[in-house]
Amino acid sequence: MPPKGGAGAAAAGPRERKRVQTFGKKKTSTAVCTVRRCAQSNIKVNGIPINCVQPAGLRSKVMEAVTIVGSKSFSRLKFDVTVRGGGQVSQAYAARQAIAKGMVAYLQKYSN
Repeated sequence: MPPKGGAGAAAAGPRERKRVQTFGKKKTSTAVCTVRRCAQSNIKVNGIPINCVQPAGLRSKVMEAVTIVGSKSFSRLKFDVTVRGGGQVSQAYAARQAIAKGMVAYLQKYSN
């Protein structure tokens, strides 16, 4: 049995997870977005899938960044957004800003 912590262990250390964390603010609302790669694209706001967010007008505002950029660069990315403070509208705008900044930061950092 090879000894633990040798030169081989340092080379085969834990793999770096490709993720970025960004934030968006509007008035008193703050949204934190974690972006990482996954099998299929997924957006959750406070643990709720984006297609269940009500009202539909605010859902379209949150999805605005994705529709502008296009589905090609958005595919295979997972967005987990946590929003605190403020009202419904300012939370939607903060989430939209966090998603947009997260997508830009992830693609800048990890695209070839």
